[in-house]
Amino acid sequence: MKMNTKTSGAIVRAFMIAMLAAAISLLSACGKSSNGAVTGKVNVVTSFYPLYFLANEIGGEDAHVVNLIPAGVEPHDWTPKSRDLITVGDAQLFLYNGAGLEGWLDDFLHGLDSSGKTLTVEASKGIALIQGNPEEENHEEEHEAHGDSDVDPHTWVSPKSALVMAKNVLDAFIQADAVHRSGYEERYASLEAKLAKLDDQFETGLSALPNKNIVVSHQAFGYLARDYGLNQVAIMGLSPEAEPRSQDLLKVVEFVKEHKVKVIFFEELVSDRLAKTLASEAKVETMVLNPLEGLTPQQEKAGDDFITIMERNLQNLRQALQ
Repeated sequence: MKMNTKTSGAIVRAFMIAMLAAAISLLSACGKSSNGAVTGKVNVVTSFYPLYFLANEIGGEDAHVVNLIPAGVEPHDWTPKSRDLITVGDAQLFLYNGAGLEGWLDDFLHGLDSSGKTLTVEASKGIALIQGNPEEENHEEEHEAHGDSDVDPHTWVSPKSALVMAKNVLDAFIQADAVHRSGYEERYASLEAKLAKLDDQFETGLSALPNKNIVVSHQAFGYLARDYGLNQVAIMGLSPEAEPRSQDLLKVVEFVKEHKVKVIFFEELVSDRLAKTLASEAKVETMVLNPLEGLTPQQEKAGDDFITIMERNLQNLRQALQ
């Protein structure tokens, strides 16, 4: 049968519309909307990796978790974009560390829809915060890097603090999505057991070591030091990009020599130049002590997570403090 051009065009348009409808149907079946939110699950956004880990562990199959900061990016160097505001605004739950870590937080929260669709939760709530920055007078720029340079924001580096944060995340999930409470509580119990085991490993693994001084590139291990009887000496302050003065560097070298420190620790997401220079000057080794502010792409690919990296931190500490 011969068709005219008008009839043929109508058939083509009808076919394209049918194909588009099928594609939309397929996307709906997969559960994803155009903005990345997933229907049928609680949509959660986290401000950085440790919270992403806790939220994934507790949320499980009932949650869709998105982390704002990509792998390999140091949180101190990151600021949100307008698309991040949209992502958080479309979520039911936004988890942030607090304690001054997210210097951009106040302006960001003010930019959210005032209708209050997104529940915002400070994960560090309830942790006894470490007040005061002993290097503050040398690092005035930290006021910009952190909301409040008088508070150490690096709560998560201690398993004891991570246990508190995990409970806060559980409570947030239950508040945002009470229907799946039993699933959240079951997965939280499993996570709590892992973190409690990690806490015990740090307690027993560090308590009997003869040396307690750790020299680190970035003052990120205050909670770890407080909770497990260590003494932290930092090359740089609370913000890893703060530049120390030459006299401060000399004091660190003198401390290393005087106290027979064997290792200077550096971290992977910031430059190791200063740590390696001082280690060379003091004739000691360098090792990684990871503050877990984020994973590298290589760590992501290898399947590393908060637990495996903290276990590696413990191994390195034990080796350095023998």
